Order: sequence, then C-alpha cells, then structure tokens
Amino acid sequence: MSTGVVDLTLKGTTMSRVLRSFREMLGLVSSGSFSRHLDERLAEAIDALEQCPADKCKASITVTVTLDYELGRIDIKPEVKVKLPDTAKFVKTPFWAIDGQLSLEHPNQIDMFPPRQARAEAEAESAAG
Repeated sequence: MSTGVVDLTLKGTTMSRVLRSFREMLGLVSSGSFSRHLDERLAEAIDALEQCPADKCKASITVTVTLDYELGRIDIKPEVKVKLPDTAKFVKTPFWAIDGQLSLEHPNQIDMFPPRQARAEAEAESAAG
C-alpha cells in the first residue's frame, strides 16, 4: 500500500519525496494499477454511452479513497463503482387504473369518442354472414 511518502533509492542513498497532489497520489496507489483500472472504466463508460440506443444516456464513475491512519502510517485504499446505461431502452407507456384494471384510455376521455358506427356495422355483417 502507498503511504503518502514514496521512498526513492538513488545510488545507495534514500531520499523521501512528499506527495503534494491528489492526482500524483492516485497515480501511485497500487503501483499505478488503480489509475490504469480507472482508465479502463472510463473507456467502458464512453463505449456504453456511444452504444446507447436512446437520444440521452447517463453513466457514472464514483471513486472512493479511504485513508486509514495508524502509528504515523497512512494506508490508502481506493474503490471504484461504475454505473452504465441500460443497453435495452424501452419507451414508457402511460396506463390508467380503471376498476382495478389497466387501461390505455384516460378516464376523463373514455366518453369523448363514442364507438364508431362503421365498426358496429362490420361486426353485424360478419355475424350475419
């Protein structure tokens, strides 16, 4: 684990380098593998957004960095969570509840359009024929 101070060995002597930026620290966590992991998750999110069938999509990448302090040592543990958009996008369909059932017709509009005469005539003809 990275401790916030990185020891560099130069011709048998040790020098301490103090990290002064979050970006620099993040690049050193887990020997750089976490930063590479973030790059992969970013590419994955961009690819998912480009493949999204809807006009609008959203992805999120959440990075959590936990710092544990004990006896002068700070252990840094990073985590990443990625939420990608759904690949199958369905359009929502409004329904209304009428007498305990689902209906596509709005309750206030049910009586606006009486049954069509042509439909009633066609049903009568098919029953007679």
